Amino acid sequence: MITAASTTKTSLQKRGWRLCFALALSLTLSPFQAQAQAQANSTQPPLTFVVGYAPGGTTDIIARIVAKELTLQTGQTVIVENKVGANSNIGAEYVANGPTNGTRFYIGSTANAINKSLYKKLNYDIEKDLAAVALLGTVPNMLVINPALPIQTVADYIAYARANPGKLTCASSGAGSAIHMSCELFKIQTNTNILHVPYKGSSLALNDLLGGQVNSIFDNMPSVLQQVRAGKLRALGVTTATRSSFATDIPTLAESGLPDFSVQAWFGLFAPSATERSLLIRVNQSVTKALTTDATKTSYEHAGIALPSAPNTVDTFTAFVGQEVQKWSAVVRQSGTETQ
Repeated sequence: MITAASTTKTSLQKRGWRLCFALALSLTLSPFQAQAQAQANSTQPPLTFVVGYAPGGTTDIIARIVAKELTLQTGQTVIVENKVGANSNIGAEYVANGPTNGTRFYIGSTANAINKSLYKKLNYDIEKDLAAVALLGTVPNMLVINPALPIQTVADYIAYARANPGKLTCASSGAGSAIHMSCELFKIQTNTNILHVPYKGSSLALNDLLGGQVNSIFDNMPSVLQQVRAGKLRALGVTTATRSSFATDIPTLAESGLPDFSVQAWFGLFAPSATERSLLIRVNQSVTKALTTDATKTSYEHAGIALPSAPNTVDTFTAFVGQEVQKWSAVVRQSGTETQ
């Protein structure tokens, strides 16, 4: 017997397949054919990119750049929805338990790899309940301080922390965020006592850093680079293994006496795990194309975001996420930051 519920489910599935087919089709059409296809797609309901943070942060910036470029390429509107709370877990759970027809995606980040081991009780598993689709970009975290501190280098920072246990404060966008865990990894490798001060978002933490209420932060570079250039904050180092092409004058922490320190904040597209693999591959191809346009490259460069290196496939991103989960599990365990 065909019920109303089964009819609705079939309709949603067909609609989702049509939308993702439209994205993939844009890869093979001529410019004139693509324009005609885009006009036809404009009548379809929008796709949704869910961001687990408030507007304005790096995750939100990347989501909006990619959504805009996909909309321009395909004519299929892609909107960004901010589902804020619980260190991005609310947004992740919302997508993990959502439709599997290719109409709703999650913009995940390093925080979600950390969350798997940080939280004892989660209503989703990043590896089991979400399917990795494509890496969207990476950024270094940058150790920056309030210029009032008598500190010029990473070595000075370490020496000051050791001479003043618990006096230095390290702000973050929230407990368990990549910003927080960068600080925890730093504390482990330097054997220092630095007080973590969590905030409900990076912008709030930066306001207090600028005001001198806290001393330092390991923030995503796009969030702090302008303040550094303006002389309002002092950059000590970036957390990636090599210097950022957007700030070549700022050394890495590895250069500054911590050879094993390497952290990059990453951002990627996820779908519910039950989504058909062929659909994931089609969306991956469309997103990969969107990342290669001049408009995207310019927007990323302006924000200080690095494009993912090739190959950027469903399989390579899936393997990368697994590696990140394992890496941060060890940091969470050593730092003792696991929640109840």
